[in-house]
Amino acid sequence: MDERDPRASLRDLEQGLERARRERAGAQPIRREDDASGDSRNALGMALRIGVELVVALAVAIGIGWALDRWLGTRPWGMIVFFFLGIAAGLVNVYRTISGLGMAIGYRRTAAPAAKTGFDDEDED
Repeated sequence: MDERDPRASLRDLEQGLERARRERAGAQPIRREDDASGDSRNALGMALRIGVELVVALAVAIGIGWALDRWLGTRPWGMIVFFFLGIAAGLVNVYRTISGLGMAIGYRRTAAPAAKTGFDDEDED
């Protein structure tokens, strides 16, 4: 077993962490001025996402329509109805993506705070 004081090793660790934090706080991220590929990659990613969402919504809807047609024997009406529903669902997904409604769960746009009226909700007797 090691005969060193455990507190001494913790102090060494704490000093090393503080040194690393100071070095990291002073360091500036390296960004080249000629590197504009981040913006184009972001735009390309958004375009691919929109395209995939349209195609997947349409494929799922047509699959559901085809399955319902086979089950109910209503060929081709289920596929036609679900084709248009798939287009609508895909366009709603695109709208949500573009307008920012597809943000991560738990995040919302904050509304402007309500004006104070000076009245409390509690009754004072």
